[in-house]
Amino acid sequence: MNDSSVALDYRASDAKQRDSVRLWLRLLTCTRIIEKQVKRRFADQYDITLPRFDVMAALDRHPEGMTMGQLSQALLVSNGNVTGVVQALVRDGYVGVAPSPTDGRSSIVRLTEQGRHCFAGLAEAHQDWIDAMLGGLGHDRQTTLYELLGTLKDTLAAQNGKG
Repeated sequence: MNDSSVALDYRASDAKQRDSVRLWLRLLTCTRIIEKQVKRRFADQYDITLPRFDVMAALDRHPEGMTMGQLSQALLVSNGNVTGVVQALVRDGYVGVAPSPTDGRSSIVRLTEQGRHCFAGLAEAHQDWIDAMLGGLGHDRQTTLYELLGTLKDTLAAQNGKG
């Protein structure tokens, strides 16, 4: 192999790496744009934060309730972050906290009836916003993108020993 072919191989490899970084940056940018719009709409239309919505969504998926540790794990945030959000939701009457019947050191957090009703409206609005933001892709492209991102997620999980 001569020097010019080595240089061409390096540039081709470098271009592929730049494409990967460009792709990652595009994913990040799209995520941030969508998140910013959703945050603003929740604040403007419902006077609620995205973290509160996220906690309510997790609790909606677990009607039996969750411990603070389970919530932290599900949301990929610290116990401290969850505690503050849960306390605010308790003050608003959207969640209740009760001692665990099986572990005296833990508490179980559940949506209240008011919380379930509130979340149902928030979830419907959230779905409508996301539908509108992604609607320009069309159903087939959304399906393809979903499948590609699933493959990426599986690859990343395998690289981290979670696959």
